[in-house]
Amino acid sequence: MSQLFPGFTPFSLQTSRDPPITIHGLQSGSSSTNLPPLLLVHGFPQSYHIWHRIAPKLTEEFNVVLIDIRGYGASSKPADVACYAKSAMARDCIQVMDQLGYTGHFSVCAHDRGARVTHKLCVDYPDRVKAAILLDICPTLAMYTATDFDFAKAYFHWFFLIQQEPLPETLISASPRAFANMFMGGRQTDGLRIFDEECFEYYQSVMEKPEAIHSMCQDYRASATLDLNEAREDIKLGRLIRNPLLVLWGKHGVIEKCFDAVKEWQAVAAEGVTVRGHAVESGHYIPEQTPDEVLKAIREFLV
Repeated sequence: MSQLFPGFTPFSLQTSRDPPITIHGLQSGSSSTNLPPLLLVHGFPQSYHIWHRIAPKLTEEFNVVLIDIRGYGASSKPADVACYAKSAMARDCIQVMDQLGYTGHFSVCAHDRGARVTHKLCVDYPDRVKAAILLDICPTLAMYTATDFDFAKAYFHWFFLIQQEPLPETLISASPRAFANMFMGGRQTDGLRIFDEECFEYYQSVMEKPEAIHSMCQDYRASATLDLNEAREDIKLGRLIRNPLLVLWGKHGVIEKCFDAVKEWQAVAAEGVTVRGHAVESGHYIPEQTPDEVLKAIREFLV
């Protein structure tokens, strides 16, 4: 798929030895150039390929780094649920940027699960994140705490994927491509037409791997347990977001219907921190459905 990311260089970096974790990704330049670094982080059940309509258009303005978060794409897929605490996944981001030579601050734009990793990244490494854009999420703790019928119906997978192993793994593995088709196609009125055919084929091919399905379930199980505990402790200790934050959400999704996104993010940001946000004409998969909105946000908010 190199034609989707012309001029980008692949990397595979070890971010943990116990257990061994390797993060796979691409970068557009190097730390020796004078461009500011920008980290792009994908969501479920995808890979860095979600940025193919965005990343190539930013290479003259940023050194762009794309990663597959652990459990997804070509990156390592450890079995233990503890490996998917967002604190551990945030450390991967720091390790990747450090090893690529970006040891100062950097900006982040992240979608879905990647945005949950980025929330923890902002909290745990306030001196490293210059500014962040989060796409189509509210804080995990706030979303679980406010669960009602509408939210549970729209986000049924939050409650399906966390069921005891191997129930969801077994059911998804029975027909992984059909699961991807129906789940991802059903989240916007345009169905699967919003996805590049080659990218969607890759998402499906990863879903066919039992270890990938298990990793994705473990990611959600961690969010319903470990991540909630971490979030409560962070709030108790006053460990809040301290970098400027922009939130975009789909006008035709659950965030618009069920939450006051800006208010929820202000509640986990330190006093005086800039928190802005607005809905865009999209379903859940904003980077692929409305890439121009994301490009505009990056150029206006992260420069």
